[in-house]
This record gives sequence, structure tokens and C-alpha cells, in this order.
Amino acid sequence: MKKIMIISTGGTFNKVYNPQNGELQIDKDAHAVYSIAKEWLYTFDISTIIGKDSLEITQDDRTLLLEHIVALNYQHIIIIHGTDTMDITAHYLAKKNLDKTIVLTGAMTPYSIHPTEATANLSAAYGYLSAIEEKGIFIAMNGSMGRYDTVIKDRGLGRFRRKEVIANPNKSKL
Repeated sequence: MKKIMIISTGGTFNKVYNPQNGELQIDKDAHAVYSIAKEWLYTFDISTIIGKDSLEITQDDRTLLLEHIVALNYQHIIIIHGTDTMDITAHYLAKKNLDKTIVLTGAMTPYSIHPTEATANLSAAYGYLSAIEEKGIFIAMNGSMGRYDTVIKDRGLGRFRRKEVIANPNKSKL
């Protein structure tokens, strides 16, 4: 069985309602991740870093995340990340040619409001990470899984999907 680290960076996945100001705020302690992980028969190592909505993540935050990943003695990592800039972080990490297998996931609905999507996405990321043998950066969201540049957030549909791949655009369809 692969030794897996889950890194929580914040994102909608970890948002909770603050009754004092009526806003959703990032739970920097990642209680949602711990809540899901404790129900599984597998023991995960979990770390929290950054603790921001992905729209607030900066290049300095990505550098901090990269340094954290490099320092870890793990080859298999799941990153809980906000969905709005997940692709930017994935591209950034891919350019670093890390000798690891990393799957990014998140949720568009906070676990604290409705746990189904966050639980399903984390479960899919775990299953995908467990099944793939190649190294690289991947995304697992809304049932779509693949290399970071093949899974995109479709804002029109309100979910992630696989990119359409056209092998030969000049070939007519029958």
C-alpha cells in the first residue's frame, strides 16, 4: 500500500460558516479533511499549509507549497486546493518536474454545508492516486480524473470535466 500525505491548502472544501459575521471562512485546521479521513480504514498523514481561498493564493504561497512538497519524504501526495486556481497551481508544480505523484482535488461546495462532494472528490483522488503508477501532476474532480492539463473547470456547467481531445482535426467523423 502506498504511503500517502494529504496537504490541505484551504479552499471551499474547508470553508465553515462564521455566525458572528455571516461569512464563510477557511478552517485553517482542516477539520473537514480529518473528519473524512478518520472514517476510512487507512491511516493518512495530513498537513495544513497556506489556509486560503484559492483566489487569494499568491506565487509566494505556491513557492511555499513547493518547498513543503520537496521537503516531504512522500512520493504520493493529495493536495486539497480551491477550485478557482487549482489549474494554476497544477501548472506551476508540473513545471518543477517533481519525482512524485500528486493529485489535486477540492470541492465547489463546502464540506461543512454539504459533505457529499468533498467526500466524493477526496475519495476519488485517493482511489486515483492508489491506481496510477506514473509520476506527475493530476486532478481528480467531479468524477473526472487525469493529468493536470486534461481536466478543466467548466464554469458553464459548474463542474470539472475532461478536455475534448482531437487526435486529427482534419479527419471527418462518420
